[in-house]
Amino acid sequence: MTPLVATAVLLAAVTHASWNAIAHRITDKLTGFTLISGGGLLIGLAMALFVPLPAGPAWPYLLVSAAVHIAYYALLMTSFRLGDFGQAYPIARGTAPLVVTVLAAVLAHEVPGPWAAAGIAVSCAGLTGVSLMGLRGRRPDWAAIGAALATGLTIAGYTVLDGLGVRASGTPLGYIAWLMAVQGVAIPAYMYARVRGDIVRRLRPYATLGLFGAALSVAAYALVLWAQTRAALAPIAALRESSIIVGAAIGAVFFKERFGAPRIAAAGLLVVGIGLMLHAG
Repeated sequence: MTPLVATAVLLAAVTHASWNAIAHRITDKLTGFTLISGGGLLIGLAMALFVPLPAGPAWPYLLVSAAVHIAYYALLMTSFRLGDFGQAYPIARGTAPLVVTVLAAVLAHEVPGPWAAAGIAVSCAGLTGVSLMGLRGRRPDWAAIGAALATGLTIAGYTVLDGLGVRASGTPLGYIAWLMAVQGVAIPAYMYARVRGDIVRRLRPYATLGLFGAALSVAAYALVLWAQTRAALAPIAALRESSIIVGAAIGAVFFKERFGAPRIAAAGLLVVGIGLMLHAG
């Protein structure tokens, strides 16, 4: 992993945590995710007019990934409804890197070398620390934790699918455009089926915030997809989840959730893991 790729993934991490915070900020989760998903649909369709069509071999990956993304959105909505942002977000993101490492080894024949493996392991230790700190001093909410863990499994699934798909597509921008367009239909359609004539009234108060979140969401994932054409999937997945530290900081500053010294220590472990992965590159 080169410094340029690492910088792109770290920028994606900040952007990703920001749009997740916007989604959490909108009280009506269905409204928030309708705006973010529907905004992604509009951005994807606009991009598709100016970028190449993905190559044929990429489409099976893209279509299956779109279905997994829809499940991810549904589970993420549930996680945010049941748990604190500073707890749900780290658990959801922190479960993915090790699963991605296994899937990438099996499906993409990407077995990390000693330095990369050490970096992934240390980073995951930091991510796990941030997740566990969200439970400190409280009784675990197993429904919220279960939803967040399931969300993490969908993250691992679409990460590997999209890593393989974007490499087969020949065009990262074309792949992200059509992925956003395909997956962006489901949640707005579901909301319309539920509320019908009431949809405009419910969307209007949050339209600007939600569409800004959509733009951040597309930008974050476009950066990750580009990076996946330049480096192995597992280190990118681990590095991208540095968004957990950003998410914990956002939770502390904007949602008045506790950060504290243990999360700072966990962030330090994550930085060490990033250094090891860059050394491997």
